[in-house]
Amino acid sequence: MKTLRLVVVLLLTGLTFQTNASDEPKKEGIQFFHGTWKQALAKAKAENKMIFLDAYTTWCGPCKWMQTKSFPNKLVGDLYNSKFINVKLDMEAGEGLKLIDRYPVEGFPTLFFIDYEGEVVLKEAGAKTPEQLIAFANEAIEQ
Repeated sequence: MKTLRLVVVLLLTGLTFQTNASDEPKKEGIQFFHGTWKQALAKAKAENKMIFLDAYTTWCGPCKWMQTKSFPNKLVGDLYNSKFINVKLDMEAGEGLKLIDRYPVEGFPTLFFIDYEGEVVLKEAGAKTPEQLIAFANEAIEQ
């Protein structure tokens, strides 16, 4: 009987933890789209938004710095999540290899704003601080 009570308590505790985990607030910062490039273009068209593309590589120090310092910033996330479809592509793997000819980079990271038809609106190479990312987004919005 004690064993049965222990199992019931453990099951209920596990269910409580699972329920609480789903109630966690959404992370701050840029929320990146998870899907194909074609799906990102379709989503951008459906929402009448531009795509923000972070063209990066896994070995790039400035790319890693932005991932930990700039992209998680609340103000950056609020702006980018409301105005753009945000996409990260490793330009040396997967779909990035297919798109590097269409969206050539001059260094890593290269940051693009692309309209829903796939045309580059604005492009800059190099890491950006949160303040610079906000200014860059505002410049793209004004285009």
